Amino acid sequence: MADQINSLEDLAAAAGSAVEVDAPREPVRDELGRSYATGKRKDAVARVWVKPGSGKVIVNGKEMAVYFARPVLQLILRQPFQIAGVEGQFDVMATVKGGGLTGQAGAVKHGISKALQLYDPSLRGALKAAGFLTRDSRVVERKKYGKRKARRSFQFSKR
Repeated sequence: MADQINSLEDLAAAAGSAVEVDAPREPVRDELGRSYATGKRKDAVARVWVKPGSGKVIVNGKEMAVYFARPVLQLILRQPFQIAGVEGQFDVMATVKGGGLTGQAGAVKHGISKALQLYDPSLRGALKAAGFLTRDSRVVERKKYGKRKARRSFQFSKR
C-alpha cells in the first residue's frame, strides 16, 4: 500500500473534511508567572492564583489552617496537589465569597484544580480522572408553595 494513512491530518485530507486536530495545550500564565482560575461550589465563588513556591495557601488574607479550621476542609484543599503529585511545589492565593465554609472549600478546590491544569497542562489527565475539573452542580432546591420546605409538607391532622 503506497498511499498508507500515517497521521490524523492525512486521514482528514483523505476524507475530504475539515477535521481539526487538537494541538497540545499551552500553559496559561500571566506576567508574574501565575495561573488564574475561578472555582464554584453551591453559592460560593473562589478566585484562585497559583504560582511556584513552598506550598503556602492563603485564603482571604489568612492562612489555610486559620480560615478553614476544620481538618476535613484542609484535607479537601490538599486533594488536587496530592492527585497531581505536586505537594509543596505551589503557592496559592485565593479570595472566596458566598456560601458556607464547606461550599467555599469546594470552590477553592475547584479553582486550584483548574489553575494547576492551566499552569501545567500535563496535570490535566490526573485531575480530570479524579473529577476535580468538573463543577459540582448540586445546589439547594427551591421552596415550593404549599410546602413547608422544598419537599416537606405541613403536618397532617385527620381531625
